[in-house]
Amino acid sequence: MTCCDAIFLCHKMGPTPASSQTQPKLRWLVFGAGAIGTYIGGSLALDGHAVWFLERPEVADDLRQRGLRLTFPEKESHIAAPSLAGSLEEALANGPFDVAIFAVKSYDTQSALKSLRPFRQALPPILCLQNGVENEPTLQAALGPNKVIPGTVTSAIGRRAAGDILLERERGVGLAAGHPLSISVAQALESAGLNTRLYRRASDMKWSKMFTNLPANATSAILDMTPAEIFAHRGVYNLEIAQLREALSVMRAQGFHVVNLPATPASLLAFAVRYLPVEISRPLLRRGIGGGRGGKMPSFYLDLHSGHGKSEVDYLNGAVVRFGERLNVPTPVNRLLNETLMALTKGDLPLNTFQSQPEKLLSLRKNRKIS
Repeated sequence: MTCCDAIFLCHKMGPTPASSQTQPKLRWLVFGAGAIGTYIGGSLALDGHAVWFLERPEVADDLRQRGLRLTFPEKESHIAAPSLAGSLEEALANGPFDVAIFAVKSYDTQSALKSLRPFRQALPPILCLQNGVENEPTLQAALGPNKVIPGTVTSAIGRRAAGDILLERERGVGLAAGHPLSISVAQALESAGLNTRLYRRASDMKWSKMFTNLPANATSAILDMTPAEIFAHRGVYNLEIAQLREALSVMRAQGFHVVNLPATPASLLAFAVRYLPVEISRPLLRRGIGGGRGGKMPSFYLDLHSGHGKSEVDYLNGAVVRFGERLNVPTPVNRLLNETLMALTKGDLPLNTFQSQPEKLLSLRKNRKIS
């Protein structure tokens, strides 16, 4: 798929000032005041929407005292008295809500569903902004038809504490079209200052987002090297290209296309991975991805060093492997990265096993005879 094709598959929901003024405000329930929950929910609250945040009782009590803080590039906003609930039952008692925002880590989806199932009849449709491609089907199966709206967030958001975020790089929000609420939700997000696009095919959007999450994520965590360092090493860069080509093969086998996401040219990344010689693609991606992230470590690294023994790698690289198995598409590099990082995460290997030792990781590939 070309860059232009991807643009034709989506359209930006940009209401005019007049339509923004007449668009009715929605009532939102936000699961958690983490980075995405605070950024999206806080932006909506600042735009005049009724927003309730669901948090653990102790966190809710703390946020009632200090409020929410959203730091944007040119301003800082403080919500002194956010609406907070310490339980789902308490939150729903303040409903009804039009839509909920669900952005927990993918490895917490099953535990979250245990608390959601008893209330599924009272829950509004859920806008799922999680990473990965398996959460929406899981939520839909548990909560029922028309209960899930697939979405993505491409903006980079730093979390300083619960309810305290820093917008590091503004990109936008992707939203699947086709749900009865899709247009209303997109207009509300756009009105709140969130660059929002609707996509005709949810799978294209979600797989494209996962594709952009893969570069220099697992390798950075395994090797304890920055993305810039990853792309600077020729051998590790070849490993990166191999994992991305596998992901593209799995997408192609399902008939999915890479589409550009808000301020994220995923189709250009796919073109570089598929067609450009390494001598040309490596400096381009080193500047575009490695330079863009700077010295900041990616999410898998933060998961690994959080100490909670969980990682989203199994929901990204692991998902590529699982879908590859179903479709008979080989994914040996994604399997290598997933299994290695999960072993480090679970403590089966010491954290420093591969620290700054790229050749040691590459030897694993050689020993497994992965081309």
